[in-house]
Amino acid sequence: MGQLTLNIVVSFAQFEREMIADRTRDKMGAARKRGKWLGSRPPLGYLGDRERMRLVVVPDEAEQVRTMFQLYLRLGSAAEVARRVSELGWERKTTRTRAGREVGGGAWTEKDVHKLLRNPIYLGKVDFKGARYEGEHEAIVDAPLFEQVQRTLDAKACGRGPRRGRNPEYLLQSLLHCGLCGQPMTTTAGKGRSGEVYRYYACRNRARRTEDRCEHPRLSAPEVEELVISRVRHVCADRAMREQIAERMRVAEPGMAARIQEQRAEAEVTRLALRAEADKLMRSLGHEASGRASHLLAERIGAIEAELEPVHARIAQLDAQMQALQRAAEQFTQTIRILEVFDEAWAAFTAAERQELVLILVEKVVVNEPAGKLDIVFHDLGGPFDAAGDAATEVAATEETPA
Repeated sequence: MGQLTLNIVVSFAQFEREMIADRTRDKMGAARKRGKWLGSRPPLGYLGDRERMRLVVVPDEAEQVRTMFQLYLRLGSAAEVARRVSELGWERKTTRTRAGREVGGGAWTEKDVHKLLRNPIYLGKVDFKGARYEGEHEAIVDAPLFEQVQRTLDAKACGRGPRRGRNPEYLLQSLLHCGLCGQPMTTTAGKGRSGEVYRYYACRNRARRTEDRCEHPRLSAPEVEELVISRVRHVCADRAMREQIAERMRVAEPGMAARIQEQRAEAEVTRLALRAEADKLMRSLGHEASGRASHLLAERIGAIEAELEPVHARIAQLDAQMQALQRAAEQFTQTIRILEVFDEAWAAFTAAERQELVLILVEKVVVNEPAGKLDIVFHDLGGPFDAAGDAATEVAATEETPA
């Protein structure tokens, strides 16, 4: 009997702990949704006011944050931003715990910069379980700058733009393919007797010691890059091509935007109708005394909530498509401007910026050195656009390589 009583007490204690944990999580979640700061370590640019439970802007640190956002747009590399700010003597934020111990500090790394650039705190927002809410604190970075940085980060993550670890010295990295076996070409380098570094592209199958080993010779990186850039320069100089692309985009974009808006409006009507029905049933449930009727009302409310889930997902999908269309239009406009002044822009660009421009314009390069052929496939910037992805069609150009 004593063991049974002990088991009952232990079970009640466990249940009470779980209830306390659930209430704590619910309370913290509600506070996050109201945009409150919950006392965690404040990021660079802010100081935590524990009395008002709010983040307060630190002007000097806020200026560092804005500079890092602007530097990233200029350099296009989180690692390069980390290097530049380290040269300026900037270090990560140092905070003191309640026990008096200092935490943080030290030099900036690529990971630290990437985390800072992705933090919605600087936009005046707070994230909670994948949703974004308006915060009580003041924003440090304005919305256009923040969104532009996010688009650049997203582009690098999805394929348009240099990925992390990509060497900007190799303009055609991930674009160059072997014309003999079809495999991608990898980058390699060697040193001469004088210590000078020579850059090459080599077929991935060349290093294999198997029967299907590719015999395509190594390619001098500067030579093949110059051939590709000369062809890109020739295409960019074609005014008629630029005007045709611009006209196609001007005609296509409004129609696509109108279709997305129409579909979203239909989904919103469905959402409002279901929500109104659910609210009405909730009011009825509060006045209904019959157990059977209350059960039926609760079942219908649950069914409505289940019906709302795909509707919410559809609205989120359409919003994402609209944002993707806007990003594509902005990228397209910027690219067209660069095409008009290609030589001037190319001379002013850093190696990373040059590589990014090539990735925007060129889809694929296939080289067959023994046959003296170089095939370039360009992205069709004005072609049919899938709002969930990139431009759909391609334009090919073939050029003979020197023997």
